[in-house]
Amino acid sequence: MHDPRYDRDVLADMKPQRGPQQRTPVTLKRGLIVEHSETEWCGAVVGVRQGLVELENGRGKVRAFSLRDGFMIEGKPVTLQMPQAAPKGPRRTASGSVAVADQRAKVAMPSRIFVEGKHDAELVEQIWGDDLRVEGVVVELLEGADNLEAVLAEFGPGPDRRAGVLLDHLVRGSKESRIAAAIEQGPWRDNVLIVGHPFVDIWQAVKPARVGLERWPEIPRSIEWKTGICRALGWPGDEPADIAEAWSRIRGRVRNVRDLEPALIGRVEHLIDFVTVP
Repeated sequence: MHDPRYDRDVLADMKPQRGPQQRTPVTLKRGLIVEHSETEWCGAVVGVRQGLVELENGRGKVRAFSLRDGFMIEGKPVTLQMPQAAPKGPRRTASGSVAVADQRAKVAMPSRIFVEGKHDAELVEQIWGDDLRVEGVVVELLEGADNLEAVLAEFGPGPDRRAGVLLDHLVRGSKESRIAAAIEQGPWRDNVLIVGHPFVDIWQAVKPARVGLERWPEIPRSIEWKTGICRALGWPGDEPADIAEAWSRIRGRVRNVRDLEPALIGRVEHLIDFVTVP
């Protein structure tokens, strides 16, 4: 008599499946019950060290298995993953300030910060850009210290419209120091703050170690300074495109404020305070 129970291969379900198994990623945590696929050792996660997971069974015995092995949870194949490290503190901007989450840039405030040239503006934006956007401060170019008086006259500084100015090479006896002194004695003196760093160019505000130097080399006055720096570094420096490429490479080595000289850091932060603090 025919018995339909024997119409199919009763051993089919017991045959090993071919091909890779789909494993679900599972993040490790203490107390997670896991079974090691090969040895069928089952236990709770009690530790992870040097790429091994430690499982303690119901009798209190502990065995360690490589995280690359196969595991199962409730009969389903899984891949065990290390938990991601939690942030150790609030996210910081490149300047070291606490980053403001989901903060949109403010509408530009009347006060401004003026810098001498494009490279100065790019470095300030790279390090302090997040802070400036939160405060609504715009950075504008002078295109040289010689233009400072004319730019300020057009800007019209006042009690509610301050101007902060960052000049290169602001040292005793320099052209920049004479320009600053004249303006500081003029009608805008209460609403204009002029600060400067001692470097010939903003490039020198980057710590020389970031470009593989012990210190920035002295360049003879007969050689254009940036061209001389490029030659000292073994880079092309005779064409404007060479200078642009060199600055891009230098600026690319700057990760955050710690890669800059303190003589620049303090000056920029002083300017930000001047134009933002009532």
